Amino acid sequence: MPQGKPEVVPADGLTTRQRRNRPLVVVHTGVMKGKSTAAFGLALRGWNQGWSIGVFQFVKSAKWKVGEEAAFRALGEVHERTGQGGPVAWHKMGEGWSWTRKPGSDEDHAAAALEGWREIQRRLAAEEHGLYVLDEFTYPLKWGWVDVDEVVATLRDRPGFQHVVITGRNAPEKLVDAADLVVEMTKVKHPMDAGQKGQRGIEW
Repeated sequence: MPQGKPEVVPADGLTTRQRRNRPLVVVHTGVMKGKSTAAFGLALRGWNQGWSIGVFQFVKSAKWKVGEEAAFRALGEVHERTGQGGPVAWHKMGEGWSWTRKPGSDEDHAAAALEGWREIQRRLAAEEHGLYVLDEFTYPLKWGWVDVDEVVATLRDRPGFQHVVITGRNAPEKLVDAADLVVEMTKVKHPMDAGQKGQRGIEW
């Protein structure tokens, strides 16, 4: 895309404005770090546009302190106090989805992941958020906890203007085919290759 202009314009009957403002399904996959980081960068841009941001973390433990969570919760408070940006909702599977009355998910991760997906379906139907980050959602798909065909159909048929960003390794081929934008993170170098463990501010 030289100079930000598409090389091919499809004969789909849409105006340039209509085509440019279509909601996207974005997939960040691959073995290298940076998939979630990039997704949260998009979420920052969306927050600045005034979109409601919904983050759903499917694998990370509730005890894992994610730096982006603290930042986005603070941005949510900024919105509530000043009206700047958009509202923020942040949910982690490991602490039990906040909309259920179940105490947690340790006994049945598959059921918890499916309930998380059901809530996302409800929110998509209600057009609750402008941008959804489904962090590490490829893993429940790979493990068979959530049906890939159902996910693809739900995303294809979602109403209104709702962007969806999905992160995680080994994104299913059907999801990749259905997405509008797919990035694969590949490793060139990593500090761990030289024996360095993760560090504050870089990994969390």
